[in-house]
Amino acid sequence: MSTRAVIRQGTWTLQPDREPDAEPTAYAMECAVCGESSDVSEGFADGHSWVVKHCATNPSHHTFRERITRPWRTWQHV
Repeated sequence: MSTRAVIRQGTWTLQPDREPDAEPTAYAMECAVCGESSDVSEGFADGHSWVVKHCATNPSHHTFRERITRPWRTWQHV
């Protein structure tokens, strides 16, 4: 048995979800050397503080990734 999806013809818009009930944007920093990461936070400063602490205890770790989770929404113009 197969599943079918029917999508109505029209123009769709995609944008970050800034509605009052949208999930918050979340940030975390990840060490590209060892894979350890900061806690997820709604503010990016927490992750940046974690990087400084991580560098202090791991002097050879200099490369990091910022992980951002941002809610998005779509709607169709009729």
